Amino acid sequence: MDFFHYLIIGGGMTAAAAALGIRENDPTGSIAILSDESHRPYDRPDLSKKLWTGKSEDKIWRKLPAEGLTLRLGDAAAVIEPSRKQVTTASGATLVYQKLLLATGGTPRKLPFAPPETVYFRTLDDYRALRAWQGQGRRIGIIGGGFIGSEIAAALALNGEKAVMVFPEVGIGARLFPAGLATFLNDYYRQKGVDVLPGLEIEAIDRRDGSFVLMAKDGQEVMVDHIVAGIGIRPNTALAQSAGIEIARPEQGGGILVDDHLRTNLPDIYAAGDVASFYEPALGRWTRVEHEDNAVSMGKHAGSVMAGSTAPYTHQSFFFSDLFDLGYEAVGEVDSRLETYAAWVEPYRQGVVYYLKDQLVRGVLLWNTWGQLQPARDLIAAAQPLTPAQLKRRLPVKA
Repeated sequence: MDFFHYLIIGGGMTAAAAALGIRENDPTGSIAILSDESHRPYDRPDLSKKLWTGKSEDKIWRKLPAEGLTLRLGDAAAVIEPSRKQVTTASGATLVYQKLLLATGGTPRKLPFAPPETVYFRTLDDYRALRAWQGQGRRIGIIGGGFIGSEIAAALALNGEKAVMVFPEVGIGARLFPAGLATFLNDYYRQKGVDVLPGLEIEAIDRRDGSFVLMAKDGQEVMVDHIVAGIGIRPNTALAQSAGIEIARPEQGGGILVDDHLRTNLPDIYAAGDVASFYEPALGRWTRVEHEDNAVSMGKHAGSVMAGSTAPYTHQSFFFSDLFDLGYEAVGEVDSRLETYAAWVEPYRQGVVYYLKDQLVRGVLLWNTWGQLQPARDLIAAAQPLTPAQLKRRLPVKA
């Protein structure tokens, strides 16, 4: 039985940031990170971004406290006993804690009909699996046209691979972007060598002549040699729920419910990162966010609070992506179901897209436009009714 002042379940970016947040406020308290992954915390975004454009694997590891940290890798948490302040691991070890942080992240959604060889892209091992396919001249099928699917397709094509995107929506990123931008991306990706097949909902996968056939509802068939699926994640809440920790409703994000200090309903147990549902003051809503900035910011804040800070969590996170020569940053509620107004310098190449509800700016997409994140946050927080004419030059566009 081992005792730690701070026990963190989960070994991702949130966990690493939390350890640093603890150490900034408590220089001596013992910290343990318990993770079912065999790797120490690493930069997850690099798996679909910089590792494909020359960054070395040895540069992806997250900074961790130099002293007083125990990494227990390749061993999952099995049971939390809040009344005894202890966690039993899958290997049978007992870890006693003073403060506990749940940074358990999420598990990729899976297709019930997909073969076991399918890669649900999320981990370093998944990245290595894709790298092993390189140079064979094979068609790599990507199911999903969202955040992960668009990045993986771009990464593969940039490295000379034959990427095939299949998704049910009308365009790439259709759940985020206005229809015109999403359909523009279809043609843009085709020009970059990606086979883009929108409007196809895959309902079965068959094996044929050593390859796979993706079978769509409308009867179309797509032949590929490998399959990558990027269809979102589910927050890992089962461990928390079994311990009596409150879980948010689906409309709140479905994660572990936390207050403005990232505390759960049980004493000395906190949650942060992909798994946490929290109240976002700037938008007046409950949400759950699955991007790097929130993972790191929330993790560091959770660590600070566990170690004595009394500041509430009010950070409005952003997310970003690189799609060949195009790139974007986005903040707030970026949802194509909202009313949108686009202020383009050059249509679909550079500009700002505003997401509106009742004339209030709820989200901002900075498309090939940089240095405007904080003004975009301020615009959302101001909650002032604005007309398209008022938005036209609201945020200066910077190349």
